[in-house]
Amino acid sequence: MALVRDLQTDPPCHPRALTGITDCLTRNGFDEAKCTRYVDALYECCQAFYKKNGDEATTVSCPKASLLRLKMEQREKAKQ
Repeated sequence: MALVRDLQTDPPCHPRALTGITDCLTRNGFDEAKCTRYVDALYECCQAFYKKNGDEATTVSCPKASLLRLKMEQREKAKQ
């Protein structure tokens, strides 16, 4: 349900980018390793955004579709 709501915000996925990641990074001295769940949540939202709107769509909260796919692949490989 939260994903649907975050896709409907203006700009799409912004709550995940601003609230989740920014707050976590600030609380943890900008150590991204401690905020991976928030980055994953943003990428999940961005992936749904591009699936719904196409790769040419844009939102300030998400990297371009091709870069998003690359980052998601890199994160998946790092988990293995």
